Amino acid sequence: MPLPADDPGTPAYSADAPDPLERLTHEQETRRLAEEKKNERMMWWYLAYFLFGIHIVAFVMIYAVTHAK
Repeated sequence: MPLPADDPGTPAYSADAPDPLERLTHEQETRRLAEEKKNERMMWWYLAYFLFGIHIVAFVMIYAVTHAK
């Protein structure tokens, strides 16, 4: 039998639960998942910019070596 927290993409608790602690846990977990998704998206953008920059530097170096006298 799977537990509520087994699926990392969904909150473990319901937002309309009668227990206030469960509702608070759901809100915190939803917030944490949203923040994690945002951070992962930012990481991919940073990686893309970094790889693009490395290629620009490599092309400039290739140009400099091939056009040196």
